Amino acid sequence: MINIDELKFNADGLIPAIVVDDDSGDVLMMAYMNRESLNISMEKKLTCFWSRSRRELWLKGETSGNYQHIREIVADCDRDTLLVYVKPDGPACHLGNESCFVDDVMPREGKAHEKFTICGLMELIKGRKNERVEGSYTSYLFDKGLDKILKKIGEESSEVIIAAKNDRKEAVYEISDLIYHMLVLMAEMDIDIKDIIKELASRHVIDKKVKQEKMTS
Repeated sequence: MINIDELKFNADGLIPAIVVDDDSGDVLMMAYMNRESLNISMEKKLTCFWSRSRRELWLKGETSGNYQHIREIVADCDRDTLLVYVKPDGPACHLGNESCFVDDVMPREGKAHEKFTICGLMELIKGRKNERVEGSYTSYLFDKGLDKILKKIGEESSEVIIAAKNDRKEAVYEISDLIYHMLVLMAEMDIDIKDIIKELASRHVIDKKVKQEKMTS
């Protein structure tokens, strides 16, 4: 671990701070910190920046309520840039976007839609739950209810087991089906991906499981 004195602030006494969603890994915004704002950020565990235009400190979320709760701050190898990992209370962008980085300068080759993420898929599934779309398989599952969703998870679990015994490509396909239906179940039960991440982060799954197996064998 390094201290603030080892960081390299520029001639204006500032250091770039790139804010990252700790759960999704998405880049949310970039702003500048000086020594005072960095100290405040570390003390409050909330992002605080220096506004170059207003020439004043600003605590992110103080006006909007979209605070960013700091999980970790990491410096790069030159110690002149910071990565700030946060749990955001709301959108990072003043325009209401989750991230300030939305406008393509050089689009991804072959890009026909937004970059795929599990969180993005989950939001789409939630959308099908809240606003049913005719002809949508996801909406059909919500219409049929919990028992139908659970039945599909049982079927997909069996297919994963069979596929795993035969072919890797087939296993990837069936695992994807299972994960999709698990996300539908989570949406049905109002379970967020962050709830699962938090639960997994609180465990030492592998070590405990191995010990349990040895004790019961």
